[in-house]
Amino acid sequence: MLFGRVRGSAVCTLKYQGTEGLKLLIVQPLNRKLEAVGALQVAADVVEAGAGDLCVMVRSREAALAMPDVKFVPIDLALIGIVDELQVQADECFDLTLPRGWQQYT
Repeated sequence: MLFGRVRGSAVCTLKYQGTEGLKLLIVQPLNRKLEAVGALQVAADVVEAGAGDLCVMVRSREAALAMPDVKFVPIDLALIGIVDELQVQADECFDLTLPRGWQQYT
């Protein structure tokens, strides 16, 4: 999953069958520090996000599966959640060592 901030909307007069009625938004991808990374992208909106909203996005097949009606559509990026609150912890806060007696690969 990715973070993105909605920057605007895209209007299409013709859409592929199965994508009629979907709202398309212009999104700026963000890293975990909420800094812009990469170019603006177009995403299908299934959560009614608006300009300025911080959103959670999915790519590839997961984006197509997020569509409300038809599951086989050419959608590569979808907004699936609006972030209400975000808390980021430092990497040092996590202990990634396995407890004694656990095997890494089973």
